[in-house]
Amino acid sequence: GVANTDALLYDDELQSIAAAHPDNFRLDYALSREQSNVKGGKMYIQDKVEEYSDEVFDRLDNGAHMYFCGLKGMM
Repeated sequence: GVANTDALLYDDELQSIAAAHPDNFRLDYALSREQSNVKGGKMYIQDKVEEYSDEVFDRLDNGAHMYFCGLKGMM
């Protein structure tokens, strides 16, 4: 998660992985200054995890790995 699309980290690399492995890789962004969560507030990574919670926990239960990327002070 980052504030704006101009601050995306590793975007080119992650887009390449997503294109190469569409069935095994989900890429989404939490952009706090550009997106709103379901309650109308700023979008943060925890909102995305909640949005996809069924899929997230199903995949984790089946051996998936999850990567969060953002500023260490905000994790």
